[in-house]
Amino acid sequence: MTTSTPPGTARAATLTDPAQLIASLPYLLGFTPADSVVLLGHRAPGTRVGLILRADLPPRELVAEQADSLVPRFIVDDHVGVTAVLVGGRAGPGGEPPHAGFAEELRRAFHEYELPIFHPLWTAEITAGAPWQCYRDAGCGGKLPDPRSTVVAATTTKAGFVAFRSREEVEALLEPRSPEAVARRRAMLSGATPPWRPADELAAAAAEIRTAFFRHRRDPGPLSDDEAVRLAHATAVTPIRDACLATAVPADSPVALAAADFWLSLVRELPAPHRAQVASLLAYAALMRGEGVLAGLALTNAVDADPEHVLARLLRTAWDLGTRPSRLAGLASLSDAVDLGLSAVELAETEEPPPSASEP
Repeated sequence: MTTSTPPGTARAATLTDPAQLIASLPYLLGFTPADSVVLLGHRAPGTRVGLILRADLPPRELVAEQADSLVPRFIVDDHVGVTAVLVGGRAGPGGEPPHAGFAEELRRAFHEYELPIFHPLWTAEITAGAPWQCYRDAGCGGKLPDPRSTVVAATTTKAGFVAFRSREEVEALLEPRSPEAVARRRAMLSGATPPWRPADELAAAAAEIRTAFFRHRRDPGPLSDDEAVRLAHATAVTPIRDACLATAVPADSPVALAAADFWLSLVRELPAPHRAQVASLLAYAALMRGEGVLAGLALTNAVDADPEHVLARLLRTAWDLGTRPSRLAGLASLSDAVDLGLSAVELAETEEPPPSASEP
């Protein structure tokens, strides 16, 4: 299942043009859905995009159960209705869309919560020229435009978002760069203590993050084992973790974009359970930008690495509920005890870490 709370650029999407809306889904979700049901929440007054939820199409015997499990996610955050898009399958001999039974179960389930489905839609696939059809009106249908031509495609691309061809492509981003290196680092970290004195912890850990961050900006290649181990220790320091969370806002700032890329690289470099910390940082950055699929996969990665990780579990709950990014912004101001030295001015004017009196 994929949840997405769209970024501000998704305001360009219209909930009144079915073909444009369907074609925009890869850019609203972050990947092109296939064999899926996509539910788009309408927030008051009804034309604003709210929560977007994607799930696999269920087998026939589970359509009612699937519908009942999806609906409760839309009860919060002022949703006044939903548009449902079913992707996959072929139209019948008379042009009728497939999966009609599932569409009806969705209507029934939403009706029980007094939320209407404003527009139940089907398309065979999300590509230029693919057929689409409305379940309620045989005269409502046509061919999809090129997804790349939509207003949402233009605005999200300009904002730095990437639409992947499939969910599997996004999953591959989080795979270890070298499983052998990750195994070595797990052994190195087992029972190891931080490589600095307790009195120097904050300054040394901040300097480690800062140095690695700017090094990654210059050369995003693999880390050495020693570098990976030091970064695992540095991100485990709670005030440092909180300062790293602060890099996620403003979500469209150069620092936020660069930091998210840095956390992603560390997810690929660190072993469990240490990977949970950086995967949580990546998930938070993705949530703040409305990249639901990346946030969900990062949170799965974090919880798999450490099922008891507090931040990962907190963010997972927020993700499951489709919480608005604005309601999570407070996490970015948990601590002002550490300045990592990653300001937007520094990113714009130099790629070298700034001098700091706090560096050891």
